[in-house]
Amino acid sequence: MSSAVSPDHRLTKKAPDGMAVRSKNKVIGRGHNLTERLNDVTAHAEMQAMTAATQTLGGKYLQDCTLYVTIEPCVMCAGASYWMQLDRIVYGAREPKRGYLSKAPNILHPKTQLTGGVLELEAAQLMKEFFGKMRR
Repeated sequence: MSSAVSPDHRLTKKAPDGMAVRSKNKVIGRGHNLTERLNDVTAHAEMQAMTAATQTLGGKYLQDCTLYVTIEPCVMCAGASYWMQLDRIVYGAREPKRGYLSKAPNILHPKTQLTGGVLELEAAQLMKEFFGKMRR
């Protein structure tokens, strides 16, 4: 989680929403938001990280895996985590406008554990700084 809120994100034009999927204390997938670069609204960082993880594991399910995300996933990404049977999601800051908790709070797989507020202030500050620069 700390790598997702590292100061390195301040040096790039990428959104500071780095994601990582871990299994057995090993990172098996990483992702960054590629929606602008690929001109694809589904290319969220969570989707990139989960896809990379399934490719690493050689299967479509992410049981016994944890997704670490800077901000709360959207409905699409939370839904994808349902189908992948993700074991756990750890996120930093809430996303009240587009986060799944305010839109479809029951969308996660019943076995998925959720931990929020990890490095919350740092994650929220990174997002605020990034989008503040984008709007100038």
